[in-house]
Amino acid sequence: MRYDFNDKVVWITGASSGIGEALAYAFSGRGAKLILSSRRADELERVRLACARPEKVKVIPLDLLEMSSFAAKAAEAIAAFGVIDILIHNGGISQRGLAIETSMEVQRKVMETDYFSYVALTQAVLPHFAGRKSGRFVVVSSVMGKVGTPMRSAYAAAKHALHGYFDCLRAEVVSLGIGVTVLTPGYIRTNISQHAVTKDGSPLGKASVNIEKGLAPYKAAAQILQVVASGKNEAYIGKMGGDRMALWLSRWAPGFFMRMAPKLAPK
Repeated sequence: MRYDFNDKVVWITGASSGIGEALAYAFSGRGAKLILSSRRADELERVRLACARPEKVKVIPLDLLEMSSFAAKAAEAIAAFGVIDILIHNGGISQRGLAIETSMEVQRKVMETDYFSYVALTQAVLPHFAGRKSGRFVVVSSVMGKVGTPMRSAYAAAKHALHGYFDCLRAEVVSLGIGVTVLTPGYIRTNISQHAVTKDGSPLGKASVNIEKGLAPYKAAAQILQVVASGKNEAYIGKMGGDRMALWLSRWAPGFFMRMAPKLAPK
């Protein structure tokens, strides 16, 4: 079944690689107008030119840690096509490190990037959605927003926080015609682990075996488009594998999952 995103305006953060890049191609192929953001302007331009309708794509570089710029960036995004219909929060970083060894600087950086930046950009766009009585926030969280496993304390904390904030926001704005969709991806084949911060803030610099075996980004994007079009509040994205089983076990057999969790360090 095909869904109609023709001429809808979609703003995607983290659009220069991985899931964000795949979403750009998928939405453009369905006729959407796009606003692409990340820190890397050159990579955004590469993605823009590879879209089905590059003339309908606006590049707005954005650093998620420069939250004081978000009001101006939101105004620029609205001005690009006159409206924003969908904001996809996708940018961010991952983390690998034991809680006892991970510095507070790393804990704060992950929380600022993966949680507070989403809140700040939401607040910058929310008045526009409220004024139109229309719009949808799409939040790329993670299975780690629902479960806890070794070496991921900062990342899981930020992703858990996203669920709390956006569940509350959904309850507040549903009467205004605004939707909130929270996605919980499992392993998706991206370079997220290479750029994950370690205990001292340095990049991990190597691929994850589990991620390398994960779902291809273009397949994840296809799943996400279907979820967004259906208006679901929350959805798992990924293969029918162990990460989805972890979600099921954490909800329906939490005691068993807690006994398994110590063995689930990233590979």
